[in-house]
Amino acid sequence: MTEAWQRGLYVITDPELIPAARLAEQVDAALAGGAVLVQYRDKQAAPAARWERAQAILSRCRARGVPLVINDDPDLAAALGADGVHLGNEDADPVAARGRLGPRAVVGVSCYNQLARAEAAVAAGADYVAFGRFFASRTKPEAVQAETALLRRARQRLRVPVVAIGGIDAANGAGLIAAGADLLAVVHGVFGKSDVTAAARSLAALFSAGDGCRMPRQAADDE
Repeated sequence: MTEAWQRGLYVITDPELIPAARLAEQVDAALAGGAVLVQYRDKQAAPAARWERAQAILSRCRARGVPLVINDDPDLAAALGADGVHLGNEDADPVAARGRLGPRAVVGVSCYNQLARAEAAVAAGADYVAFGRFFASRTKPEAVQAETALLRRARQRLRVPVVAIGGIDAANGAGLIAAGADLLAVVHGVFGKSDVTAAARSLAALFSAGDGCRMPRQAADDE
């Protein structure tokens, strides 16, 4: 059975967009708009501040039954009792993260524009893989470009949710879903808007609107 977090809007926090005092409030607004997964990402704050902010977000996520994953920090995720971790190119590998967090944790891996990296991540136990950037990104303007054809190939070959990230908003997300994205990971397209709930709701609505034209996964025997 597909878990609720495996399809829909995936929001990622950014300390440059959200003042610390409003972080939990803004995450709650995104949850109210339909976000199904939240990532706390903050590479700037001191450890104590990161703990406090992540804890505040976790309480909002728990209240709405939505998982929280921590960017790049399995130790913080374990200490908080968060639901999982998201790993980049220079972070712990999925096997080590799984060992730290346990079998029920959500472990995601950034795969940029590399299907082979995604296949290796899945073989190592990743619960989802993320590709991108697909559009110009304010958060990571230097990120490598990924093409929608990659989503089609990933959906055919992988048996875990496929995430698209990078410059996504309500105006351009539908094509990524049609190509095979199970989740749209969004930063500015939600938290950069004056009405966070409305922005999240517009993105979440793309999934129900796109169900009829969404690319199906092939059976394993077809590969």
